[in-house]
Amino acid sequence: MPTVVRKKPGQSEDKLIADFRKKIIADDVIPEIKDREFHKKPSVLRQERLKQRRTNRYIKVNGPVSND
Repeated sequence: MPTVVRKKPGQSEDKLIADFRKKIIADDVIPEIKDREFHKKPSVLRQERLKQRRTNRYIKVNGPVSND
């Protein structure tokens, strides 16, 4: 779905660009572009998912890790 920002009456171009940048960040477009920039093999994707699951399970059982 495209990201659309409409110009309001009396709104400057600078403010419009700032609103667009905020919308892009809120919609997580930049990380998605970085993820799609290069092809990842299915085995690499599987490894990343497993690592994320292990991390989430560890945090769920032991609580978040603090650096104190």
